[in-house]
Amino acid sequence: MSPRKFFVGGNWKMSGDKKSLGELIQTLNGTKVPADTNVNCYKLPKGAFMGEISPAMIKDVGVTWVILGHSERKHVFGESDELIGQKVAHALAEGLGVIACIGEKLDKREGSITEKVVFHQTTAIADNVKDWSKVVLTYESVWATGTGKTVTPQQAQEVHEKLRGWLKSNVSEAVAQSTRIIYGGLVTGGTCKELASQADVDGFLVGGASLKPEFVEIINAKH
Repeated sequence: MSPRKFFVGGNWKMSGDKKSLGELIQTLNGTKVPADTNVNCYKLPKGAFMGEISPAMIKDVGVTWVILGHSERKHVFGESDELIGQKVAHALAEGLGVIACIGEKLDKREGSITEKVVFHQTTAIADNVKDWSKVVLTYESVWATGTGKTVTPQQAQEVHEKLRGWLKSNVSEAVAQSTRIIYGGLVTGGTCKELASQADVDGFLVGGASLKPEFVEIINAKH
């Protein structure tokens, strides 16, 4: 089986302006880095859903990947695992690749139920996937966001390894070996290489650092 291809997504969220993003895009274009991911979509092709965007609309502008289930969608906008599963199903049916996010908050981590939480979230995604070649799983260490906690590369690897084990037990050995599991916690130019060296970390979903020139360094963390 061929090695899993390193995968890096930049999550700009609701950040930047025309000038700063234009400069960043010029920097990325200079390195010939492909960039086409969209953040979030709805579970239906069209309708009266203020503020939403459909997979069909995303594809119409040439975008091929979408981020679904991000922690901010869960904890700020109240998206349930069921709704995220429905979004995954519709996005895949429409031909988009899906970056599906999972992760636990600090109280779950300290309550020693990380596996229970992330496996439940992964089940809601897996139940709606037929073609795993179009899915990238993202582990978000939500427990370390804004809490003063620091995630070590070894802690990230531990969860990624358990997720791969879940895929092996609940989907198949082939899917477990081929599916990319990327890390969605704090990643910087200074931390990316050690994180990328972990056996089950297949890339990153990068937040704040994706708005900075160091994003190129993160993209090239395996080189």
